[in-house]
Amino acid sequence: MCVCVCKPGYDSSLTDAQWAVVEPLLPRTHPGLGGRPPVHSRRLVIDTISYVLVSGCAWRLAPRDLAPWATAYRVFAAWTADGTWARVHDVLRDRVRVREGRDPQPSAAILDSQSVRSSEGGEEIGCDAGKRVRGRKRHVLVDTLGLLLGVAVSSASVQDRPGARLLLAGIRARFPLLGLVWVDGGYVNSKDATLVRWAEENENIEIVAVPRNADVKGFQVLPRRWVVERTFGWLTRCRRLTRDYERKTAHAEAMIQFAMIRLMAARLADEHIEPHGPIETEAARRLAEDHND
Repeated sequence: MCVCVCKPGYDSSLTDAQWAVVEPLLPRTHPGLGGRPPVHSRRLVIDTISYVLVSGCAWRLAPRDLAPWATAYRVFAAWTADGTWARVHDVLRDRVRVREGRDPQPSAAILDSQSVRSSEGGEEIGCDAGKRVRGRKRHVLVDTLGLLLGVAVSSASVQDRPGARLLLAGIRARFPLLGLVWVDGGYVNSKDATLVRWAEENENIEIVAVPRNADVKGFQVLPRRWVVERTFGWLTRCRRLTRDYERKTAHAEAMIQFAMIRLMAARLADEHIEPHGPIETEAARRLAEDHND
């Protein structure tokens, strides 16, 4: 029998309503225990992983009134390996899309990458010469709501076009209706259109570049592409994701999926609170325009 432990009141912990959304989708037992009953509840383990994600602390620095860090890490690693995080994430994404009046199967998406510095060593560490970042690159595909359709973490030295192929390979098998992907100009140029041809021939997907206005200096809010930039903003609210602290790329991808699981669980529980300001106001206006298109 699982020992009952009072739920700590950390801001990173799931609320009762959020837990009610996530709990039915999780495996009933902890991995690696054999026939032994778990000592710590699944909810306490999830709250421990949430604390590490949101606070950005090392696993060993998780508070003692949460689950032992070794237990939480073992569960996180096992559920990464068996695809639990990906399955839970995909179920919640479909539910959010239906709730927003969308088909669970998206027909259009936005692709972009984000280079982040890594901590210490690990798999796939390289240098993004253009951004002068040593670490890893997150290749992300999102729908028009900003929800994650796919993520691939690679060395920062991997250029955008090979990273796009890595992410788009086999994507139509998962999303049969997907036919259009918006990208920035770095993925498509007049000298090299191999990505466009590859996507059309292998995945039957049209790649469309959203160009920058050359007359405007500095940051620009670009049509369609602002959606994926907002998703990166959602992710980096979690301090663990402001850098890449994971030694394995699979764990780096799982942390991103887990961050989106928390966000979508809050939305489905009617507890998601968006920050308010000029950027958020402009994003809401553009989202309404895109929805009406």
